[in-house]
Amino acid sequence: MEVLLDPWPWYVGGALVAIIMLMLIILGKSFGFSSNFRTLCSVFGAGNNCDFFKFDWKAQRWNLLFLVGAIIGGFIAVHYLSNNQIPEINESTVSRLHELGFKSAGKAYVPSEIFGQLTTKNLLILSVGGLLIGFGTRYAGGCTSGHAISGLSDFQLPSLIAVIGFFIGGLLMVHVLFPLIF
Repeated sequence: MEVLLDPWPWYVGGALVAIIMLMLIILGKSFGFSSNFRTLCSVFGAGNNCDFFKFDWKAQRWNLLFLVGAIIGGFIAVHYLSNNQIPEINESTVSRLHELGFKSAGKAYVPSEIFGQLTTKNLLILSVGGLLIGFGTRYAGGCTSGHAISGLSDFQLPSLIAVIGFFIGGLLMVHVLFPLIF
């Protein structure tokens, strides 16, 4: 049981991702979660009102199974295979987060200041963030997992450009916008 509860080394996880990506490339499939949004909208009839959602969603059933498996797997991992591990964070990062008002940094898995209490400000931040992520995935032609894992392993230049943009956006958020918001 310890093998399942303890964090796996990077080279095991990396090898598993590489094997899965090779299998997907051989099968002619692409990986990404954001495409499931389009598929689900198509399943529920959005294609009747918008051409973007008019496509053969049944060809994407495997990706929906992947999404369901990820949700079920996450539930199982949190409730049955986790001993409430708190990720190790660099002390200077913890100090900086404490200065920004995140007293739970280094003591909780997620910041309880955002996820612990659903205040109007927290709901607004989460909603705007969700909308920006949703818009960004459609504008970039896919999500971070789709571009960074699937697109890069398939040597797609747009994915490389998107991943560079994700990193630049993340750096701007953390170093410029985050201090302004908090």
